[in-house]
Amino acid sequence: MSSAGRFVADRPAGPIWRFMSKEDSIEVTGTVLEKFPSGMFSVQLEHDRKVLAHLAGRLRRNRIRVLAGDKVTMELSPYDLTKGRITFRHR
Repeated sequence: MSSAGRFVADRPAGPIWRFMSKEDSIEVTGTVLEKFPSGMFSVQLEHDRKVLAHLAGRLRRNRIRVLAGDKVTMELSPYDLTKGRITFRHR
């Protein structure tokens, strides 16, 4: 059977949705409020929002100290905007 007689639609006519993949993340900056014993941190974002964050493996491997009051760059999870990973500590 040839494909000449069939109608094949390339794409639907509606809007094209792009879902965020696991590798996509939202990068924000904030200030560490407190450190919890389990290696978690409470971080105040610039938009008056508090999130719970952990250290990225590179910071943990190089033993970078993060204390309360430090300004940090972090990646927020696209699935849960209240959790993130600290990727950089500013001087």
